[in-house]
Amino acid sequence: MGWLILFSLLGSVGALIGAALLLAFPDTVRQRLLPCLLSYATGTLLGAAFLGMIPKGLEKAPPMAISATVLAGIVLFFLLEKLIIWRHCHEEDCEAHEHPGGKLILVGDAFHNFVDGVVIAAAFLTSVPVGIATSMAVIAHEIPQELGDFAILLHSGLSKARALSYNLLSSLTTLPGALLGWYWLAEVRQAIPYVLALSAASFIYIAVADLVPGLHRRTGAKAVAGQTLLVLAGIATIALFRLGR
Repeated sequence: MGWLILFSLLGSVGALIGAALLLAFPDTVRQRLLPCLLSYATGTLLGAAFLGMIPKGLEKAPPMAISATVLAGIVLFFLLEKLIIWRHCHEEDCEAHEHPGGKLILVGDAFHNFVDGVVIAAAFLTSVPVGIATSMAVIAHEIPQELGDFAILLHSGLSKARALSYNLLSSLTTLPGALLGWYWLAEVRQAIPYVLALSAASFIYIAVADLVPGLHRRTGAKAVAGQTLLVLAGIATIALFRLGR
């Protein structure tokens, strides 16, 4: 339980602090750091899905059931994103941010962070290394998302202090999600492999649908080499935690 609470807070408040620190940097520095973070986050998300969640799910449920759940999850998250409930815009200037929906964004983020808490709980109920690896992936992709949320809230006319407080409130839903997931899944353990499969689907969807298209905007040889190395570094980070089980 202690590990769960610690990494749930790191996945929410820690990511928010990281985004706030990035926001304090000059625009030129932030614009150079953000693509690096997105590349690394892509690797951690894919690594957590394919090296942690899916293999653990396959150990406890039929392969066809797990594969079907992953596939259904990807379709589900596509539909949710279309409805602007599940959103993962990782840039300060994007189409999603052009809509005047600061409050809607906060509601969507609160829901997203709550689900992240359930994901972290399912991972820790599987094993501590899988839980830590999953939390690392959550933190890595939450920082650029929180940075994007700051941008839209500031653009809506809020002060930095109020934008930070609103984002903090929405991020705190991770811990209730983790605690609810922990106690519910502890009683219904047969659901854990399917929750892991859905979690893997969300990570794959975020990486492939939201992050990779942004990485493709940089086409120079130096940029491609740097992105590839950082994606591999993200995967290696997850692999190292998995080796520690």
